[in-house]
Amino acid sequence: QVQLVESGGGLVQPGGSLSLSCAASRSILSVYTMGWYRQAPGKKRELVARISPGGSTNYVDSVKGRFTISGDNAKSSVDLQMNNLKSEDTAVYYCNARHLWYDYWGQGTQVTVDS
Repeated sequence: QVQLVESGGGLVQPGGSLSLSCAASRSILSVYTMGWYRQAPGKKRELVARISPGGSTNYVDSVKGRFTISGDNAKSSVDLQMNNLKSEDTAVYYCNARHLWYDYWGQGTQVTVDS
């Protein structure tokens, strides 16, 4: 079993920045693909960014050039740096860890972009 704990959400003005962090309860980054997903009210949960054990990254088109995902094996944590935030980035952000049939989720952290 793996527990994931997110932190760093909050309220920010459009154009501002936030950094989210996801801490795993044990060392898994060398095996698991780690991802950040988000779910806005009334919408389906969508993948925002993910990083493979080898360090390859993928982003949804809407955040390319603004968000950066990074992993720290020593800390067993994954960060999501979000810059130039827009109102449409408002959502609950979830951390995910996936490997074969293992699929773990954090409890989510709210990000609100509003002036």
